[in-house]
Amino acid sequence: MLGTRRYVNNVTGLQAINILRFLTFLIISIVFTKIGLSKEEIGLFEVSIFIAGFASFFWVNGFIQAFLPLFKSNKTFGDKEQLAGTKSPEVFNIYVILMFFSLVVFFIGLAIKGNFSVFGYKGDVPLLNITLWYLLLSSPANLVEYIYMVQDKNGNTLSYGYITSTLQLIAALLPVLLGYDIIWSLRGLVIVSIIKNIWLITLLYNYAEIKYSFPFIKEIFAYSGPIILSVLVGGSTQYIDGLIVTTNYGADGFAIFRYGQKELPFVVMMAAGLSSALLVEFNKKEKLKETLYQIKRKSLRIMHSMYPLSILLLLFAKPLYKGMFTLEFTRSADVFVIYLLAIVSRLLFPHTIVIGLKKGKILFWTSLFELIGNIFLSLYLVEDYGVVGVALATIIVYFVSKIVLVLYNYFKLNISPLEYIPIKWYSFYTIALGTVFVLLDRGIIVI
Repeated sequence: MLGTRRYVNNVTGLQAINILRFLTFLIISIVFTKIGLSKEEIGLFEVSIFIAGFASFFWVNGFIQAFLPLFKSNKTFGDKEQLAGTKSPEVFNIYVILMFFSLVVFFIGLAIKGNFSVFGYKGDVPLLNITLWYLLLSSPANLVEYIYMVQDKNGNTLSYGYITSTLQLIAALLPVLLGYDIIWSLRGLVIVSIIKNIWLITLLYNYAEIKYSFPFIKEIFAYSGPIILSVLVGGSTQYIDGLIVTTNYGADGFAIFRYGQKELPFVVMMAAGLSSALLVEFNKKEKLKETLYQIKRKSLRIMHSMYPLSILLLLFAKPLYKGMFTLEFTRSADVFVIYLLAIVSRLLFPHTIVIGLKKGKILFWTSLFELIGNIFLSLYLVEDYGVVGVALATIIVYFVSKIVLVLYNYFKLNISPLEYIPIKWYSFYTIALGTVFVLLDRGIIVI
């Protein structure tokens, strides 16, 4: 591990921890099927994680994305070159915001839980209480890896990821392996979230200056508002998909959909890590060209590894799902194959430029289009294609919204796609992926 830490930077650190997070829940899902848990039990566990994510993803991501460009340059504390190890009031205030919103959402959940319904349960939804505790404790803990990032402690990010992922695996799997009810898996995740919060408090002691600043919080709110709205509206597509599926199917149908709703392992994590890490680089306008080049160079590196892997997984998705899960989840492979196509939009980064240059309003409008388009297209396609149609609708609106942002950057910000997109390689890989998909769909290639 010590040798690996030397090669970890802001981008790879976040990418690594996102990949570890994905792998953790993938292993949990595989083990759940292999030990014979019913689809209903798995569906209840999945919907608990789904609810916690749905209630927090937009404001957690929005505030953190707003915090990153403001860490070294803001109106309240001025422009400064933060030295590693320096205590920062910005870190303390973003923690205050995340903790406050976690408590607000937690108490709202307690207030409305009697009117909540899913899978035919109403007012007494299984696992809802423990889900709220998981939401309360896991949301602020997301700050840990970003504190390490802004403090250039990227090797520590990797250690944190290894330790907490291992703890999550043990906490979620050990209870059911010992024969306990699925609720104990969630209780185990809550215990790990408590450990994460203790870890976070030690980081605040080391790197946060305890200095509450209402002006800085106002600044974050002003900057994060459009980002939160865009993340809420745009990021809601995957949750809207889940809601449409829960409306049309039961817990077992939701489990099948969620097991397929994974896109390519690593693409989302690597893309999100790259985008978040490079947001910090937009604090100096004179470095814009260099930052755009970094987006182009580092996104090409991801393409070289992830597009070939996508094509391989496209070819062998069904055999892989039969081997990893049980025959009951074969239908999940069809959903997974569709989500593999999301790489075409995931590895375009016009949104990173828009956020970095503080042009968040356009994100809201493109995300609104994404949400509305996804709802109507999903409801239309689900009738004929079932859960696969819901996935297909998502892929289409993802791509269209990214193209809109590319055009915005070109016509409004005078930033050519050639400056941050490796056009030739991107086109080659996309055509290759599309060709394999069509050949598989038409039965010309059979694996």
